Amino acid sequence: MSEAVRIAETRERLAEERAALGTVALVPTMGALHEGHRSLIRLAHQYADDVVVSVFVNPLQFGPDEDFSRYPRTFDADVRACAEEGVRLVFAPSPEEMYTGNRQVTVSAGPMGDVLEGEFRPGHFDGVLTVVLKLFNLVRPQVAIFGQKDAQQLAMIRRMVADLDVPVRVVGAPTMREPDGLALSSRNRYLGPEDRRTGLYLSRALAEGRATAAQGPSAVRRAARRVLEEAAEARPPLRLDYLALVDPATFAEIGEDYAGEAVLAVAGKVGTTRLIDNMSVTFLPRTARG
Repeated sequence: MSEAVRIAETRERLAEERAALGTVALVPTMGALHEGHRSLIRLAHQYADDVVVSVFVNPLQFGPDEDFSRYPRTFDADVRACAEEGVRLVFAPSPEEMYTGNRQVTVSAGPMGDVLEGEFRPGHFDGVLTVVLKLFNLVRPQVAIFGQKDAQQLAMIRRMVADLDVPVRVVGAPTMREPDGLALSSRNRYLGPEDRRTGLYLSRALAEGRATAAQGPSAVRRAARRVLEEAAEARPPLRLDYLALVDPATFAEIGEDYAGEAVLAVAGKVGTTRLIDNMSVTFLPRTARG
């Protein structure tokens, strides 16, 4: 195990600790760290002298009927995981510390924040971008690492960095999966055995959709939807929020003539647990398809 990780719970302590660090790669998290988060930390070490992990369950990105109060909080275990992965500093502010005073200004996600996840979680991306920008300003990293499982979030953060000239390099890391294919998520601990079996339909739908990429976008959508129709009949059923095949930069639905990399994204609920997943799909020019 590495030397004990330092913990900063206030802005002042963070500034003191940050002054002793070199170049920094930031891994923003909401805690409840799992192997997917560890993979982000390991990647972060490749980009900077020191790695900082933030652990903050951000109230701004939860809607009134979402799971903010019961979101898993495992801080002691998170710190141990960070120490094992060689993290130099954990920034763990309280909501009162993060949002001091009479907060009035937030970041607007714009049109891309209103589709897919944004449609089902109004205001979610405003909350995400606001906290990420604050973390960038407070930690002052050169690089920030985000998982590709939250593909729309990653696209939104990249757009914010470009549009607002934020001097941080944003790196996306591949989605980590359980041996059965379920995408790693802190919310997976909510799933019972039967819920988990239903949840596996998401990754299966994505994989079967991607397998038909040579036939074009319509075939991908049809193949994925067939699997999700089975999931709707499972016990417990999957209640689908969306299945989308989109441009990775804009998250607009792609047409039949699209060529290049796209994102096949899905979201739905199993019981009370909402799951999201996505896979990249590459399309050849229409004239080259079999």
